[in-house]
Amino acid sequence: MLKKGQPKLSFFVELLILQCETDNIRMLRKISAFLSDKASIFIILTAVVTFFFPELFSWVKGDTQTIILGIIMLTMGLTLTPQDFKLLAQRPLDILIGAAAQFTIMPLVAFSLSWLFSQVPAFAPYSTAMAIGLILVGCCPGGVSSNIMSFLCKADVAYSVGMTCASTLLAPVLTPLLVLLLAGERVDVDAIGMFRQILIVTIIPIAIGFLLNLWLGHKDIFKKVQGCMPGLSVICLACIVGGVVSTVHDPLVENGIVLFLLTFCMVFLHNSIGYVLGYTVGRLFKFSTAKKRTLSIEVGMQNAGLGTNLAMTFFVATNPMAVVPCAISCAWHSISGTILANFFARKNS
Repeated sequence: MLKKGQPKLSFFVELLILQCETDNIRMLRKISAFLSDKASIFIILTAVVTFFFPELFSWVKGDTQTIILGIIMLTMGLTLTPQDFKLLAQRPLDILIGAAAQFTIMPLVAFSLSWLFSQVPAFAPYSTAMAIGLILVGCCPGGVSSNIMSFLCKADVAYSVGMTCASTLLAPVLTPLLVLLLAGERVDVDAIGMFRQILIVTIIPIAIGFLLNLWLGHKDIFKKVQGCMPGLSVICLACIVGGVVSTVHDPLVENGIVLFLLTFCMVFLHNSIGYVLGYTVGRLFKFSTAKKRTLSIEVGMQNAGLGTNLAMTFFVATNPMAVVPCAISCAWHSISGTILANFFARKNS
């Protein structure tokens, strides 16, 4: 509205700037929605392109990778409200069952599969590195995208958010401890260093995002910015996958397609068994259909981006191939989660 005494030209310039800002945010929100919807395709394309042009993401390593993962966790924190944390107190048994399933099924399945695949002659020379990578993924908390998948298939979204919060809060203690127990005989595990790293890349960014949402969540401009966060999260995850592919490009080329296919098969089984056993736990406790679907998705989908960061930080120097299962998991969990969510959604119709 034109203020008294304000020159007409100045008023129209301000109006034009405001309209441009609104249009830009609207465009960013559309791009974000598109990337979120096509996350798996975008990540796969990133991995394929990086394989042929590994220098594209050679800069994603060390502190840069940690910052990128921190941004992903910040985007998660920006979606959290006090109500999400109240859920932890309101449904403690459900959350306890979910967290127990998360941190027992996936680590033990990873340990078992890594031993099984080590018996394959073509896989045996790399079995230690591959076991570290898969165990890291198995010991990580639930992935942020699991909440989106639960929403898509009309599962219990509140339960999904509660489980993700709980597993992420437990991760600084349980992830290093489980990795130490399951992989400590194979390699030296810096559990204290992993505890500190998980705090830096998960808990602190999530806390900052939550506080920003608490203080600024009522502002329209903040709500508009929130709508751009899913797309930013997908771009950051793609950068992490690209960085890992860039790192392991030469070893993969040297060892051929057989090693890749065996590793993918191991990741596929780990992920799929997680979905099945997660759903089975829900049936054992007589959960509703929505909660069983949520538990299936939450158990099967891991924060493989965190596993990748831990592998790059603590194991890549001595076992460079340890990041391969993490990178494949980053891409495959998004694809399989989308497929499973669509399957569940069709059963509703």
